Amino acid sequence: MAERGTGISTLGWVLRGAAAGAAGTTALNAVTYLDMVGRGRGTSSTPEQTVEALAEKVHVQIPGDEEERSNRVQGLGPLTGLVAGIGVGVLTGLVRATGFRSQPLVGTALTTVGVLIASNGPMTVLGITDPRTWSTTDWVSDVVPHLAYAVVVKTTMDAFR
Repeated sequence: MAERGTGISTLGWVLRGAAAGAAGTTALNAVTYLDMVGRGRGTSSTPEQTVEALAEKVHVQIPGDEEERSNRVQGLGPLTGLVAGIGVGVLTGLVRATGFRSQPLVGTALTTVGVLIASNGPMTVLGITDPRTWSTTDWVSDVVPHLAYAVVVKTTMDAFR
């Protein structure tokens, strides 16, 4: 079924949302890597810790000897970010399929909050991190890339008229 007046089906909006989420994730990663370069900081271990905690929680073994298993976890960590970013994009597409439109600042703010919850929520629930204990620098390092994600997702979705 197409959204009234657009000729775009719900599936079409979902696919557009997935594309916007992938573009947003690329922006988030670029901003994160620039922060790492600028401040000379290392990568976060929280994605890998999340993979480990989730695997334990659902009783799934990550196969391989010590090195292979470690390499798999290092690969799965960033993939969880891609899943979250594309997933939020898909949700954005589903919302768009209902006919919902927002002003740029409102849509960007809503998307920022959504992707912050999607990325930090599982880590917080699993006890890997506690945002209440983060420093101002920690918050800026987290919010700025997610804001870049949201700007790209909102701009991309708005381009699909």
